[in-house]
Amino acid sequence: PEEVGPVSVQGPNGVIDIVCKDESEATDIAAKLLSYFQGSLSDYEAADQRALRFAIPENRLRVYDIRNVIEILADTDSVLELKAQFAPGMITGFLRVGGKPMGYIANNPMHLGGAIDADGSEKAARHIQLCDAFDIPILTLCDTPGFMVGPDAEKTALVRKTSRLFAAAGSITVPVFTIILRKGYGLGAQAMAGGSMHTPFLCVAWPTGEMGPMGLEGAVRLGFKKELAAIEDEHERQKTFDAMVAEAYKRGKAINAAAFMEIDDVIDPADSRMRLLQALNAVPAPQPRRGKKRTFVDTW
Repeated sequence: PEEVGPVSVQGPNGVIDIVCKDESEATDIAAKLLSYFQGSLSDYEAADQRALRFAIPENRLRVYDIRNVIEILADTDSVLELKAQFAPGMITGFLRVGGKPMGYIANNPMHLGGAIDADGSEKAARHIQLCDAFDIPILTLCDTPGFMVGPDAEKTALVRKTSRLFAAAGSITVPVFTIILRKGYGLGAQAMAGGSMHTPFLCVAWPTGEMGPMGLEGAVRLGFKKELAAIEDEHERQKTFDAMVAEAYKRGKAINAAAFMEIDDVIDPADSRMRLLQALNAVPAPQPRRGKKRTFVDTW
């Protein structure tokens, strides 16, 4: 009997949303979770938002802790992560901004560089449905090179499962707010924005944001494969590659994307919370309704 249903299995596979140390903590967590479905709070505090300016390293190749960004951006002690042990590349949960409850979805650059895999897609798709069912707005924090690729990834039914992320996002009526923290590449970035960069009620980027049809390094390797192969000297080849990547990065900076109206704006990271609050207050209040909004939310 002990081999059936242990927490050591049900936590990592996503069956258990939150693993608690004891019954007392579980009761407190349950009460906190229910509070997000019971409206806004008038009393709240927030961290010094200037800390967000230093949350992401200037070196685009260095990693950072996305959970730290979430904690600073949200009201103090208002963040509750769900399914933390499952699909670590996609972080989901609830938080409050200005006392208002929101669901959040964030890429984790510390796992697969933020690439979206099959489990991460299903995890995010289910959370989107849950938020929509209870009229809770959704915040997405995008830093992804796109969906995972390759034979091993496709063995996980990647095509079918990543499609669920688009299907779920296309079925909702709650507003989506997207902040591009760093990478915003390919279909993966569009999925993080609800299907398109024009879908969110507000879609902004930090100055560290970079956008394009695919990751810069991969695009250069594929697009200039013959040119690079023709350079016999390994040092010179790497130098040329780095120069091409730098030029691609310059073209794909968020400020250029905003100039072509692909996104709404490039903002000071310290203003993220203020812009979110402005957008939340600008969203029309949901119309009163009777009965269920959705027939069901995926149980998996």
